[in-house]
Amino acid sequence: MTVATLSPHRPDRGRKPDRPGSGVPGRPPRSPRASAKVPLGRRLKRDRTLLLMTLPALVLVLVFNYIPILGNVIAFQDYDPYVSTNGVTAMLESPWVGLAQFERVFSDPSFWHAVENTFVLFLLQLVLYFPVPIALALLINSVLRPRVRAVIQAVLYLPHFFSWVLVVTVFQQIFGGAGIIAQTLREHGHEGFDLMTDPAIFKYLVTAEGIWKDAGWGIIVFLAALAAVNQDLYEAAAMDGANRRRRMWHVTLPALRPIIALLLVLRVGDALTVGFEQLLLQRDAVGPGAAEVLDTFVWWTGLRSQDFSYAAAAGLIKGVVGLVLVLSANKAAHLMGEQGVYRK
Repeated sequence: MTVATLSPHRPDRGRKPDRPGSGVPGRPPRSPRASAKVPLGRRLKRDRTLLLMTLPALVLVLVFNYIPILGNVIAFQDYDPYVSTNGVTAMLESPWVGLAQFERVFSDPSFWHAVENTFVLFLLQLVLYFPVPIALALLINSVLRPRVRAVIQAVLYLPHFFSWVLVVTVFQQIFGGAGIIAQTLREHGHEGFDLMTDPAIFKYLVTAEGIWKDAGWGIIVFLAALAAVNQDLYEAAAMDGANRRRRMWHVTLPALRPIIALLLVLRVGDALTVGFEQLLLQRDAVGPGAAEVLDTFVWWTGLRSQDFSYAAAAGLIKGVVGLVLVLSANKAAHLMGEQGVYRK
């Protein structure tokens, strides 16, 4: 046997030499962009089942979310729905007033009072409500028995399916003047109370109702994120001497950080919507001074009195401010190194 046969640097006979940069011997390199590019017709044929499944949802979003945007034109008009039997024709025939409706809104003290109540409720819910689903998700994730975990999840999910009428009724039967707590205090010689009609604590009451109803449902996203965490990270941290608290701080919370940033951005974008039905049901009990927010303001001063142009102007202001809040919060998420709603 010769030395040349044993040399590892001698190419095999009958084999083509590898081209520079080729991932496969004897083949030219392929660009990742070229390999990922699929014709549109082929993609539509490949994903036709998924497209058909999403078509009803797209139609609903188009009909109820995007087409009504065209109606914002009445914010620049003195809209009169009785000009014509057709609403579209009435928009075309109503006189244009420019920014007069917006001047009315900005000069209305009730509007600024509604804005103040809206932001107070938003900040309070952001501080008291937003951390609750995260804490519940961490608590459920620490339960080892699957059956116990399933029971806890079912109990926490259930209030989400209650209507706001039922939620307010439950709180009324517990914290109202004729509720269980007030009756028990009177039976034992103490003075009762009625928290449901107290404007001073109404904002805390609304926050408590929101936590009881939707906090359990809000843990779904966090539990999904926790299920995707690599268990090897927990084992490695435990081998390094990390206790349960340190594993949660250095493994669990960093895994939840992108989801927390995303939901926080969405929550900030929804800051001006703090619960129309919930507040409308309790507005008469505590008065407009405590329960008037932007949504109820639009309803009572605009739609209820059929001043549609005024209501459209107030709603358009709310939409623009919400868009600015979403973009600002998403920019802040990018500065913190998170993706947010969309990439840079």
